[in-house]
Amino acid sequence: MTTKTLVKTWFATWEEGDFQSIPVSDDFRHTSPFGTIEGKTAYLELVEKNRDKFLGYKFVIHDALYGNDSACVRYTATQGAFKLDVSEWYYIRDNRISEIIAYYHIGEIREERQLEE
Repeated sequence: MTTKTLVKTWFATWEEGDFQSIPVSDDFRHTSPFGTIEGKTAYLELVEKNRDKFLGYKFVIHDALYGNDSACVRYTATQGAFKLDVSEWYYIRDNRISEIIAYYHIGEIREERQLEE
């Protein structure tokens, strides 16, 4: 399976709500602004406990770069009125996603980081 096909499968599986079938390795690692989750089992347990925050998204892919064993995708995820702009790196091993590193903004910008107008 190509990297592009694997990443497209990842997004399609999420849109279908079939998170138990995401194409990840047993030692999958997911890093985001919320921290790092180690292992497929731990990741699936987190999703199960937080279905309302993980499921029901539609994705619009804006840009994507695909290599032999990695990819970078920039997309907008929409769940009802909620929208999240994300850039993610995917790392592939043995036709499974072994790691994702996600970048997105999760809250207000701290006062000391505000730009002056």
